[in-house]
Amino acid sequence: MPGDGFSTMNFSHQRTLAESLREYGQGVAGGLIFALPLLFTMELWDSALTIDPCKLLLYVAFTMGLLFLYNRYAGLRRDASLWEVWIDSIEELGIGLLLSAAFLYLLGRIGADDSGYEILNRIVMEGMTLAIGVSVGTAQLGTDEKENEGGMDGDDDPDTATYDYPGQSAIALCGAVLFAANIAPTEEVEIVARESSPARLAGFAIVAVGMGIALLYFSEFRGSRRHLPGRTWWLVAREIITSYAAALAASAALLYFFAGATPFHAAVIVVSLPAMLGASAGRLLLQVQTPQRSPDHE
Repeated sequence: MPGDGFSTMNFSHQRTLAESLREYGQGVAGGLIFALPLLFTMELWDSALTIDPCKLLLYVAFTMGLLFLYNRYAGLRRDASLWEVWIDSIEELGIGLLLSAAFLYLLGRIGADDSGYEILNRIVMEGMTLAIGVSVGTAQLGTDEKENEGGMDGDDDPDTATYDYPGQSAIALCGAVLFAANIAPTEEVEIVARESSPARLAGFAIVAVGMGIALLYFSEFRGSRRHLPGRTWWLVAREIITSYAAALAASAALLYFFAGATPFHAAVIVVSLPAMLGASAGRLLLQVQTPQRSPDHE
C-alpha cells in the first residue's frame, strides 16, 4: 500500500517550487539558530584535523539515523512514507554540509591553502549538527497549515495582525544580544576579525542582511504575518535596516563590555552575523502573546 515503506515511489506530498524553497529557508534558519555557535568554536576546527576517519564516518551514520528518526516521528509530514523520510533526511544532510562549507569559507577556516583532507573533515564535523538544526527548523519554525487556513484564534491572519515599530525594534535588539552573547566574548571572534580582509568583512555584512531578508520576508516563519508590517519596498527596507542596526549595536555593546576583540570595527562586523540572526528570527520566535492593539500597516 502507498506510504507503507520502500515498495512505492509515490509521494504523499507534492510540493510546489515555492513551498520547497520556503521549507529550505526554514531549514537553513534552523540549522544556523541551533548550530551557529559551533561554527565559531576553535576546538571543533582543530578536532576535525585529528579525528579518525572511521570515527568520522560513524558520526555521519549516527547523524543520518537521528535525522531519519526525527523526520519519521516528529517531522513536518507525519504521514510521509519511509522513502520520503529518507529523501528528506538526505536533503537535510546535504543542506547542512553546504551551510557548513559556506560559513567555514566565510570565516576563513577553509580555503585554497588547506588540504582536501582538512577541508572535508571540517565541513563534515560542522555539517552534522547543522543538518540536525535544518531538520528541526523545517518542522518547527514554519507557519503550520492551520495557521495558514486561519484557525479559530486567527493569530496569523493578516487582518488581525498587530504591529508596533518601537516594540518590535526593542525585541530585535533583545534577540540580537541573546544570540550574539554566546560568541562575542570568545577568542575565535578576534582570530576571524584579525584575519578578515575588507572584502571578507563586506561578505559578512551582505550575508547578514540577506539572512535577515530571508528570515523575515521569505521563509514564512511563525509570527511573520503577525509581527511584521506590510511588504512594500519602503517597509521592508525599514525593517531590514532596523534589524541590522540592532545587530551592530548589540555587537558593539557586547564587545565593549567584554573588553572586545581587535580590530574592534572588524570584530563588530563579524559578531553582527549571529546578532542579525537573533534580531530577525528572535523577533518572530521570542514572542508568546500578541499585544492587544490595533494593526499598524502604515
